[in-house]
Amino acid sequence: MVRSRFAPSPTGYMTIGNLRSALYEYLIAKRDGGVFILRLEDTDQARYVEGAAEAIFETLRATGLHFDEGPGVGGDYGPYIQSERKDSYLPPALQLVANGKAYYCFCEKDRLDTLADERGLKKYDRHCLQLPPEEIKSRIDSGAAYVIRQLIPDGATTFNDQVFGTITIDNAEMEDQILLKSDGMPTYNFANVIDDNAMAITHVVRGSEYLTSTPKYVLLYEALGWPMPLFVHLPLLQNPDGTKISKRHGAKSIVELIADGYLPEAIINYAAFLGWSPGGDHATREIFALDELIKIFDAAQISRSPSTFDETKLKWMNAEHIKALPPEKYAALALPHLRQVVKTPNIDLTELARITQSRVTFISDCAEMVDFIDAIPPYDIDLYTHKKMKTDAAIAVQGLQAAQAAFQQIPAENWTHETLHAAATQAAEAASLKNGQILWPIRTALSGKPTTPCGATEIAALLGRDKTLQRLEAGLALLAAAQG
Repeated sequence: MVRSRFAPSPTGYMTIGNLRSALYEYLIAKRDGGVFILRLEDTDQARYVEGAAEAIFETLRATGLHFDEGPGVGGDYGPYIQSERKDSYLPPALQLVANGKAYYCFCEKDRLDTLADERGLKKYDRHCLQLPPEEIKSRIDSGAAYVIRQLIPDGATTFNDQVFGTITIDNAEMEDQILLKSDGMPTYNFANVIDDNAMAITHVVRGSEYLTSTPKYVLLYEALGWPMPLFVHLPLLQNPDGTKISKRHGAKSIVELIADGYLPEAIINYAAFLGWSPGGDHATREIFALDELIKIFDAAQISRSPSTFDETKLKWMNAEHIKALPPEKYAALALPHLRQVVKTPNIDLTELARITQSRVTFISDCAEMVDFIDAIPPYDIDLYTHKKMKTDAAIAVQGLQAAQAAFQQIPAENWTHETLHAAATQAAEAASLKNGQILWPIRTALSGKPTTPCGATEIAALLGRDKTLQRLEAGLALLAAAQG
């Protein structure tokens, strides 16, 4: 069975890069009916950030990446926590020492600080490798602080990655890394291997920056005689300026993106395309729900090339996902925003939601689109000029006068978009105007905005008879005043 894990360190909030890793791990597991787990790698307590773990949980819940097992209560799964598994790491470390694959190191920080070469790089010189067993025992019995280091053998290490293919690293480039720290806690790399084996992880997904350190993992698996997982290293994720996406470079967290108005569904969809694209019948599609991604995701289609975070594309995807929402769900999300700007009685807010759904990038945009309902904003008569409609101030006066005369004949009980539109087009014909030359001035007079979520007669139907006629009169007065 395929088993994957998302194993973040609680040192900050999840960015789009973190989410991409979690998503790919989730999709790899779910496509084959496997298991997806969450493991917090918190062995470096000095870097722990208060609230980071809760933000990780919140992000996974919001985006629908639910994990399948782990310690918990009341039937709910919880994440595996490395710091709670401290007793799991000493036995394999001692096994490596016994097999000559690791060794005790008693070097103090002051000595280690002197090991930098002419480039300022530090590499341990194996000062403690040949310590006699009696001396090691004596030091440990006396309470001396020590770490356990991995002994990197001579030669080279080769492994296969599903994205980057066969990778070979000269072992001379690797340092004898610390496996167990002086406080008894494992280092990130060591705990990673121990836990992945204990949890029977079959696929390890992470960023390509870990490619050069993977041989250390491979050597640990080999030294412990454990089966090796399949490695899937993801392409670099970068900002438009070429810098790496990271918290240090100001990348927004997923929580912040959601707060900005991005739908979790859109964020997930966008994250999927940061280094992957579907093939076959789906090659030309870009909008997918999570359940669709599960069916079509193939890790073999992950690219090696760096991917760039493009917020303009994310905004487009957000708008497309908003369009795809069931109308009742969109209305439920839009109504709180609409109520903030529309206080006029008898306005159908559900209808306002309907006409804005296909036009917004963020759901909150709906409020600004209809903020003219209660009161028209001040506007310039230049809005009446529209080259495509061949409309200017003089034609606008003709159009508004014709509309005013036609609309005054329509009683309140027949005040509908259909009736109003028919009356407007008939009035345009009678006045020798094109439809646009009457509809554009109407829309301008009723909204005072260059763009609206619907057409002129739909706005008139929403405003009602009295307010429509009042605004047409006000528009004519504005034009008359401007013309002197």
